[in-house]
Amino acid sequence: MTQTASLPADQETTPYFGILDGLRGIAAVAVVVFHFMEFAVPDYADNFIAHAYFAVDFFFCLSGFVIACAYDTRLEKIGVASFLMRRLIRLHPLVVIGSFLGLLTFRLDPFSNLYTAYASKVLPLFVASCLLIPYPLVPERYFNLFHLNPPTWSLFWEYVANFVYAVVLVRMRPSTLHVLTVLAAMALCYEAYAATNLAVGWGGDNVGGGAVRVSYSFLVGIVVYRAKWIIPTRLGFLALTLLLMAAFLLPFSKQVNWLIDSVVVLFYFPLLVALGAGARLTIRAAKLCTFLGAISYPLYMIHYPFLWVFLSYIEKQKPPLSTLAMLIPLGVLLLLLLAYGIMRFVDTPLRAYLSKKLKTGSAEVSYFRVKQ
Repeated sequence: MTQTASLPADQETTPYFGILDGLRGIAAVAVVVFHFMEFAVPDYADNFIAHAYFAVDFFFCLSGFVIACAYDTRLEKIGVASFLMRRLIRLHPLVVIGSFLGLLTFRLDPFSNLYTAYASKVLPLFVASCLLIPYPLVPERYFNLFHLNPPTWSLFWEYVANFVYAVVLVRMRPSTLHVLTVLAAMALCYEAYAATNLAVGWGGDNVGGGAVRVSYSFLVGIVVYRAKWIIPTRLGFLALTLLLMAAFLLPFSKQVNWLIDSVVVLFYFPLLVALGAGARLTIRAAKLCTFLGAISYPLYMIHYPFLWVFLSYIEKQKPPLSTLAMLIPLGVLLLLLLAYGIMRFVDTPLRAYLSKKLKTGSAEVSYFRVKQ
């Protein structure tokens, strides 16, 4: 039982990798748990999922692979402007939705009066968040590039990577691409060593780390696709999920963490992408992978505004860990439900409307059928 893509007539050459979609969803859930745990247990050495910040590097690697697969042979036909418009329609509605949720939770946070200190600057903060203009304004909240919705920092670099792909990378020679990837790998190792880990890129004082992280992972994703490093395997979705979670659950060692981070991002994630692309998707796992893939981006983009309220609650109430152990699973479940609601009733209809209005299609397929 293997997957086959269910595609519009003009997109039948674009394959769909269902297991990779499912793994993206697993990574998104891991990010949410990680962000809860960051506030509950600030010391990474005591955090059981301390390496879930790797999920961003995994996302970037997946993005490079999928974008190359979907557009390497099609971008010249559709044009750069059409490609960028498709990406804008795919990504930006949730950027605005997440910014709006960030504004609401900032204003209505019952455990903090931080809003009053920045009331006069809320409008530029909101506009910058909606337009993906870095604006690190709030040192009380770790000087995030986008305070209202911190994970947006990775979307900023995703946009940069997509633009560079459309104007440069799509036609780059393999030898040049490989040299560029090696240079990016060297920069990544240096960044990991200098910062002691790769949990960088999100703040005003570590913004350069984001450029390094996206550069290597996006490039290596393209390399994996173009070099056809797709590894046929009998490993299924469950086995690959365990392999992905193994990276997130690695113990955090302050002495050698830079080396652990470098090895995982440089070699392990490209290997997982190659295995996921070559794995077989069974009927039993198909619906789950479809759901996880669909929910991954909404979940990633709407969860953090509520994490600020969670942090304010911890700072004010100082609850015991036993209470947090009950609240965190409940919070993850509620955020999953909210993400599903926003995906189904807001994001999906809005993107369909915009695509129809602007007469654009999408090469990133969201649905498939499974046959024996």
